[in-house]
Amino acid sequence: MNLGVKGSIAFSLLLFSCVNSLSKEYEVFENLEDISVVTLSALDKITTQLSTIEIRRDQTVRFGTLKITLRHCRKNPPEETPETVAFLEITDVGHNNQNNKIFSGWMFASSPALSPLEHPVYDVWVKDCKIISGSESMAKE
Repeated sequence: MNLGVKGSIAFSLLLFSCVNSLSKEYEVFENLEDISVVTLSALDKITTQLSTIEIRRDQTVRFGTLKITLRHCRKNPPEETPETVAFLEITDVGHNNQNNKIFSGWMFASSPALSPLEHPVYDVWVKDCKIISGSESMAKE
């Protein structure tokens, strides 16, 4: 098969891009030990207490009568439009210990009003998301 100079250059570029994309996929699978951590702000409207909460993926944290669980968080790379999003599940246990799921969805740091927690006593919003390695996580425990 005679490709000529242009054909062999095009073939080389195609081969390079395939190998390059495979190596990127390998990097994704290589970092399965990485853990997402979201930083939230939480406001108790009665006491005016403002708290900063850090939650790891699939961890549940209590704030007042709320149980907040992080399922996923993502932060755009610096070269893209800045955006941090988190998928949260929030349950209000109330004072009688009855679980009432009041929020399950994505919260956006740049637009907290787009998908807010609607609660008479508490406000919760996303501030940041970071990725820590599994070994770093184990060291903190």
